[in-house]
Amino acid sequence: MAQTILIVDDDPVQRRLLEAAIGRAGMNVVTAPGGQPALDLVHGPRGEQINLMLLDLVMPDMDGLTVLSKLRATHPDMPVIVLTAKGGIDSAVDAMRAGASDFLVKPASPERITVSIRNALKIGTLSGEVTRLKKKTENRLVFEDLIGKSGEMRQVVRLGQRAAQSTIPILVEGESGVGKELIARAIQGSSDRSGKPFVTVNCGAIPENLVESILFGHEKGAFTGANDKHLGKFQEADGGTLFLDEIGELRLDMQVKLLRVLQEGEVDPIGSKRPVKVDVRIISATNRDLAEMTREGGFREDLYYRLNVFPIFVPPLRERRADVLALAQHFIARFSAEENKPVSGLTPDAQTLIETFNWPGNVRQLENTIFRAVVLCDGDILDVCDFPQIAAAMGVDAAPRKPVASAQAPVHASRAAPAGDDDAHEDAALPAATAPMSPYNFSAVDPAGHMRKLEEMEAEMIRMAIARYQGHMSEVARRLGIGRSTLYRKLKDFGLDQHASETDAPTEEDERRASAG
Repeated sequence: MAQTILIVDDDPVQRRLLEAAIGRAGMNVVTAPGGQPALDLVHGPRGEQINLMLLDLVMPDMDGLTVLSKLRATHPDMPVIVLTAKGGIDSAVDAMRAGASDFLVKPASPERITVSIRNALKIGTLSGEVTRLKKKTENRLVFEDLIGKSGEMRQVVRLGQRAAQSTIPILVEGESGVGKELIARAIQGSSDRSGKPFVTVNCGAIPENLVESILFGHEKGAFTGANDKHLGKFQEADGGTLFLDEIGELRLDMQVKLLRVLQEGEVDPIGSKRPVKVDVRIISATNRDLAEMTREGGFREDLYYRLNVFPIFVPPLRERRADVLALAQHFIARFSAEENKPVSGLTPDAQTLIETFNWPGNVRQLENTIFRAVVLCDGDILDVCDFPQIAAAMGVDAAPRKPVASAQAPVHASRAAPAGDDDAHEDAALPAATAPMSPYNFSAVDPAGHMRKLEEMEAEMIRMAIARYQGHMSEVARRLGIGRSTLYRKLKDFGLDQHASETDAPTEEDERRASAG
């Protein structure tokens, strides 16, 4: 998924030259002949796809500075590079004050333009990540900051926004790695407790002998080693939100004390003579079935009903595949900027690979997989070979693809024809006739992630070989490393004998051998 650059220039020759230079760098290009058409594009349905604007400063309908001022009102974070033939210190200063990321004087070399674009995109990505981390640190993260536009995630967001308007206890359910803590943070950031303390406690990671002290606090001298007074997590979260992660791991005796805190709104620190009032909103999370644990006696029924007032289920990543590419592109942009790598997207084969993988570790696994791929990638786009572990799990050949011999370099669709020529763009996107068959059409697992039967895989491999060698069964048998009689027997068993070419049909001797086994 390459970056999309919007070129805004009233000179058609300049637009074509810039489009060619940027297309050679592997980026998508959109053009506009003036300021107002550019703003219409940005504010239209395709606006979300535009990552950067390359803007001419002098145009008849609307000058570049006016475009910049109007753009900043609606898209303050979009990088803009100003390009003009009338270079000067005053023009550069005015453009940078208006919010431009860089200022280039025509004629600029393609290399200079490409470097400027990559730097601006990298700075924009890092700025966005810094803003997001700052909001997270300040406990002001909202649902608009989350990545995920699938129908399943929109339902989660709708429930979270409703829950944020009250202090109702919330139970966030879902597998490990789906982002339960981010949902909890977005609920806090969207509520009237935004900016207040957000304290996280992993109930499964607290040593058993310290659970009570960590949650409820202790007084100085309350027990051996208590040299100072310690505020518990409830008092730390006073006025804000306490996020109890993996609540199902909490000990039964601590569940009793937690229930009292929820009912009375006060905690009893160890060694204290009187309880302490606290104003805390409780958001719990679990990857276990608390209802089943309650029936089996592993979780208190009264506490379960106290916590499970407003349940929110976050579906696993395999059930919201529409979010996979958006999350992958976000992680690619982030890690390529952090690691100073020129990686900008995924090849179509790599997109198909990560979209069809089940991701048992959910978003956390996807994030770490993209991180590894970006670090190891030697090019500017991730291919199947950059995901060897995922490819192996899918039964896909992850060997680096050998380029097809050609006297010319690959031509991007944006360079192959002028804008608006749909037929030419479609032709440019077609693979060369001499390109080898894709090795990624054969999978060892079914869509549900289970291993396929050997018989089914063998039949598919034979079908692929017949198609590859145009029904010439001698060549098919030789390439598969089996005899012709064995091949014909398998064709009959799998119901594939109609694929054999007439010129290569089995002889009577072949039929006799096949029937003899």
